[in-house]
Amino acid sequence: MKLEQMDPSDPTFWVDFMKGMLKPLAATAVVAMAMALSFSQRLGLEGEMIYAIARSFIQLSIIGFVLQFIFTQNNSFWILLAYLFMVSVAGYTAGQRAKQVPRGKYIAGVSILAGTAVTMFFLVVLSVFPFTPRYIIPVAGMMVGNAMTVTGVTMKKLREDVKIQRNLVETALALGATPRQATLQQVKRSLIIALSPVIDNAKTVGLISLPGAMTGLIMGGASPLEAIQLQIVVMNMLIGASTVSSILSTYLCWPAFFAKAYQLEYKVFSD
Repeated sequence: MKLEQMDPSDPTFWVDFMKGMLKPLAATAVVAMAMALSFSQRLGLEGEMIYAIARSFIQLSIIGFVLQFIFTQNNSFWILLAYLFMVSVAGYTAGQRAKQVPRGKYIAGVSILAGTAVTMFFLVVLSVFPFTPRYIIPVAGMMVGNAMTVTGVTMKKLREDVKIQRNLVETALALGATPRQATLQQVKRSLIIALSPVIDNAKTVGLISLPGAMTGLIMGGASPLEAIQLQIVVMNMLIGASTVSSILSTYLCWPAFFAKAYQLEYKVFSD
């Protein structure tokens, strides 16, 4: 019987669970190899590697039990709660990457929420995925994680480019340009840089490496043809969510970059 079909109060559940953890434990051998190489090269990363592995073990174990509970509830409330938690963490993380952008965490959170929610809405309405925890939570996790990276890079790069080309932006503003017009090239550059990895990944998917979703299905016994169908959907939704989130973040950055009189906020670009 599968673990998901067993009651955690049953002692055999924990016996089977611990047996299943033997493989992840055995896989730490490659981490030991990495630590040995770090030590031999005097990189000083051994402590961080131990911390990272221990933290990932604890986090994944906890989220595994949480997801098992949510899957058994089959309640929309738990889907929304898990989704909002992921967005909150992603917004905080992306905001930290662009911490010199005022209200960066708020901007990132709203952008990620909007981009992933719109994309998810289309997927559900078009009956690509049913609105159940087993589908929505993993799919939302992939979209949120990808949108987090793209949004953080977009915000950080936009501020850096405006700072570097401050004179050009101020000249355009003096000639009557709006903030959008004055920063058009900087916005385009930041968006292209942030979205290029997502697009390049879609171009080479299956040629260089097999993506996680596809690999998981194949290892779980699904047909490769079924796996590629899901992976195509995944690549499409990642591009859609990332594009919406990154573009929205540029619009939300302007109030922080410009004063009401269409002048640059010098304190944002002072360092």
